Order: sequence, then C-alpha cells, then structure tokens
Amino acid sequence: MIPTFLRYFSFSIKVLICCLLSASLSFINTDTWASDQYDIVIYPGVGEKEISLNSLRSIFSMRQKTWPDGAKIRVFVLADDDELHQSVSKEILNVFPYQLRSMWDRLVFSGTGQAPIKVNSIDEMLVKVASTPGAIGYLWRAKINDTVNVLQIK
Repeated sequence: MIPTFLRYFSFSIKVLICCLLSASLSFINTDTWASDQYDIVIYPGVGEKEISLNSLRSIFSMRQKTWPDGAKIRVFVLADDDELHQSVSKEILNVFPYQLRSMWDRLVFSGTGQAPIKVNSIDEMLVKVASTPGAIGYLWRAKINDTVNVLQIK
C-alpha cells in the first residue's frame, strides 16, 4: 500500500524519495542498539570482571578451557537459530552461528574437544549459568539479575 502523501507525486519522484529515505536510514548505527540489549554473563564465583575480545572468542570456540585461576570453563549457548545466539555470534564473536557449529562439530568428531552445552531457553540459560561453577553464557539485559555477574569486554 502506498502512503497517501506519495500518491500525488510522479513515479520518478516516488523512486527518488524512496532512495533518499533508504540512504538516510543506512547511516543509523544499528550495531550499537543491538549490542546494548544483551551481555555476556558468568557464574558469580568466577573471579573475572572483564575479558579481552580474543579470550572471549577462544572460550566460545572451545579453545580456552580454564579461567585464569584454573577453574574449568562451562560454556552455555542457545540454539543456532535463536535470535540472541545469532546476535552474540555475529556482533561480538564476529562469526556466523553455522561457523561456530562447524568448529564445535570438528572438535567433537575429531575427538579433540567438546561442544558447548546447549540450553533451550533464556530462562534455562539464567538458571544454568547461575548454578554451574565456571559457567559463561549470554542473556538479554532484561533477564539479568543478581544471580549472575556481567562480564565486561575490554
């Protein structure tokens, strides 16, 4: 359906208006908005307060297996098609979910590592990270409470 104000313009003017609108919308930085909606969360007993982006990538690719104090890291993730998982994968880890899955499958099938623990919902993610020593995961900010700690990325 055409907006009423566009009915009075010729086709070429309509195309020009649409192009200008879409060009102006392309300058909006949606990455900032999206990444402001979720955080990486950890088990409260983990001593870390901040982490480098490279270390975070190593943890979620299952290459880094222990925290600096020697405690075992337990990685929790949502399903590949979950919106939050896709956002974290693309915006923080800079990989597509299928690329993460491919890395994890290679570790499992070669016998050299394990895949992260998959949870079925945001609520389950909160419960598992809050109750599993060494756990790391991610949550929408609206779901974060005092049972988990937020890990700052430096």
